[in-house]
Amino acid sequence: MKQLDLFLAFFRVGMLGYGGGPASIPLVHKEVVDKYKWMNEDEFSDVLALGNTLPGPIATKMAGYIGYRVGGTVGMINAVLATIIPTIILMIVLLTFLSSIKNQPWVMGMTKAVVPVVGVMLATLTWDFFKKSKDTLGLKTAMAVIIGSIILLQFVGLHPALLIGGILVFALVKRDEKASQEQNVERGVGM
Repeated sequence: MKQLDLFLAFFRVGMLGYGGGPASIPLVHKEVVDKYKWMNEDEFSDVLALGNTLPGPIATKMAGYIGYRVGGTVGMINAVLATIIPTIILMIVLLTFLSSIKNQPWVMGMTKAVVPVVGVMLATLTWDFFKKSKDTLGLKTAMAVIIGSIILLQFVGLHPALLIGGILVFALVKRDEKASQEQNVERGVGM
């Protein structure tokens, strides 16, 4: 049953994720965190951050990792296939049809109408991540990270993978420092 659930979850993402990877992220979140509860918010955030540092489409990377985590190697293959099969089918079937009607006003209108919907979905996911970071880091630190990230990405032109990698390294160093401090306190108490 778990393999069927994996396939259906990522098949829905593949079918409804119009607009590519960024449009798929909220759909993956809905399936993985809200519906099936295969991960919590923190784990999903970690997978998303790690997936963004690696090359290639985010939807297939997330499908591969989550599929492996939930169902092993078979689950990984299952989730990746479920993610790409809709694209393959739609490209073969719809592109032949759409190429003949792509200049129709109603088709161009549909395409333009999808953009705000994807924007709202991404904004909702961003707001959820902001609330979570505010709760864990505090408002000032979360705002500093957000503002710093905007400056580095938009004005300095830093590649997102470098920013995410730097933040991951910083978090690991901080975690190790905290663990070291806790060990020192335990040693001091044990004396």
